[in-house]
Amino acid sequence: MKIRVQSLMSKGKVLLFIMPLMLPLITFWVIPFICSVYISFTDWDYISPSYHFVGFENYQYMLEDSDFHQALFNTFWFSLGVVIPTVGLGLIFALLLHKNFSGSQFYRAVIFSPWITPTVAVSIVWSWVFETKGGLLNGLLTALHIAPVPWLENGNSAMVAVIIVTVWQAIGWTMLFYISALNKIPVSLFEASLIDGCSPLTRFFKITLPLISPTSFFLVIVNMVTAVQAFDQFQMLTQGGPGGTTRTLLYLFYQQAFEQYNMGPAAATSLIILLITGVLTLLNTLMGKRWVFF
Repeated sequence: MKIRVQSLMSKGKVLLFIMPLMLPLITFWVIPFICSVYISFTDWDYISPSYHFVGFENYQYMLEDSDFHQALFNTFWFSLGVVIPTVGLGLIFALLLHKNFSGSQFYRAVIFSPWITPTVAVSIVWSWVFETKGGLLNGLLTALHIAPVPWLENGNSAMVAVIIVTVWQAIGWTMLFYISALNKIPVSLFEASLIDGCSPLTRFFKITLPLISPTSFFLVIVNMVTAVQAFDQFQMLTQGGPGGTTRTLLYLFYQQAFEQYNMGPAAATSLIILLITGVLTLLNTLMGKRWVFF
């Protein structure tokens, strides 16, 4: 009996210490999440105090809605176009700058600086670069006798422009993680490979890549989740246009909720985003068990 009382007191102390941390989580995540799930089964218009329970109609509507299909495809294309270049270029810059030499710290700071700049500010600057008339990029193309490109007004180039902005901003953050991982590789492994006569390419694929695979795994997941949840650059550069060619799932949610005031479909879309993020993370975790070397 005494042992049971002591156990309850111990659990009570633990609960007392974690409650200050749990309260914000419950208040600002758990309760809103439960409310979102409930709203996704209603036709609430965000303004009226009354609404009706419609069951799975919002989800059925999404499966049949061409805008949802387009947004789903755009989200996949954007995520793929962001994750691969960001991780790849981040690794390349890390390989070039992970050793200390004259000016290395300066180059790291320059490449990393876009990450600490607000996405809204970055997008505004790049909108000037991508302007059809008078933009810096088209000015360079004109100087090279190449016809100007309507970057943000053309459906084929608008998504590419947003991907360029996102990758440019995220490379520095990815680079720093890779630099940290590269510096933790034992030098003795490279010395042994030199004695064995391994080529630089062999050392890279047989030593460097396997030993930095946990960092690569982490960066792929984080960049993927960030890409699925990207919003600011779309809002500032394209507003989902032209013709919905840059409308992702998160931007579709924004339009449904705060432009069309259809909170039911909007809540359903937000849950689909959460589901996709969870599935992608699970797939990466399962793949990581095979390809990641801890």
